[in-house]
Amino acid sequence: MSNVVHATTASWEALLKENEIMFVDFFATWCGPCKMLAPEIEKLADEYVGQVPVVKVDVDEEPELARRYNVMSIPTLFVFKNGEAVATMMGFQPLQAMKNMIEKAK
Repeated sequence: MSNVVHATTASWEALLKENEIMFVDFFATWCGPCKMLAPEIEKLADEYVGQVPVVKVDVDEEPELARRYNVMSIPTLFVFKNGEAVATMMGFQPLQAMKNMIEKAK
């Protein structure tokens, strides 16, 4: 079973409020680099289960959230701390780079 949380516009605000730190992957199902990143996102979620939620947002299903954070290309990765975006990276990233994003925010 996956530890990745799939967020919607309806669940977004609660996720931000409930979690001091949150890792978010803005993706699309048709995106090649997003598909390459998916197994790394799963590993990240497994490693941080119970500590930092790893969240995916489908930009085609949740265009409002993508607009809110000016997501222009995918995948775009964010770390949120206390409801604010504190780090962002675009494109495929290795697992260690994503872990570094989270650790810097702690």
